[in-house]
Amino acid sequence: MILNVRGIRFDYPGRPVLEEVNFVVKKGQVLAILGTNGTGKTTLLKCLNRILTPAAGTVLIEDQPISTLSRNGLAQKMGYVEQQRNGSRATVFNTVLLGRKPYIRWDISQNDMAIAAQALETLGLSEFALRHLDELSGGELQKVVIARALAQEPEILLMDEPTSSLDLKNQIEVVNLIRQISRERGIAAVVAMHDLNLALRLADRFILLKDKSIYAAGGSEVMTPENIQAVYAVPVTIVAHNGSRAVIPL
Repeated sequence: MILNVRGIRFDYPGRPVLEEVNFVVKKGQVLAILGTNGTGKTTLLKCLNRILTPAAGTVLIEDQPISTLSRNGLAQKMGYVEQQRNGSRATVFNTVLLGRKPYIRWDISQNDMAIAAQALETLGLSEFALRHLDELSGGELQKVVIARALAQEPEILLMDEPTSSLDLKNQIEVVNLIRQISRERGIAAVVAMHDLNLALRLADRFILLKDKSIYAAGGSEVMTPENIQAVYAVPVTIVAHNGSRAVIPL
């Protein structure tokens, strides 16, 4: 297992958010974290990469506690894609090059430049290299943020609502890119999501959060109408079409 999460508990002042959260993720696997607003999806991601410090529990990367890693050491192993923000006047290339920051000692090397350029090519953004972020569409900006994380050459990629605010075409493109990158590079991806149908399209494994803990976890077998209704308080049915499954509210 590349990522092993053991007994995570986190409290905001006067408000418990997560209790006894346990799961593992393998290389090349995509895990979707699902649940209603306020169930702690973003908080859990931030506990995984030490933005937040859990009250209890341990996060291990290949059996090494992340608490023993330096900030740069952790950034070399784990990339984090936050919820989409508005663009700035930075260029696309310079933004992606920031992903090399954990490796830079004295100055940017030719290798750093080459890795940033390769990340842009992987995301189909080479022609946008000199454009400014505030000139991009939402879908293009989201791909830039993913490219920056890839430039870190991480073993684990954490993503918080990577398809939020995107139109249907860009949602599908981003989901397909995450799947492709995870498979081809052996990266373990942990993705917090709202859209159950996109999650079914993207993920190999699923966690359903409810009442501060994991209500159900596993493969597609846990994505049942009963579990979804229990977590979201909405009756649904699941239909199959052309080898895919879709959740339909009743």
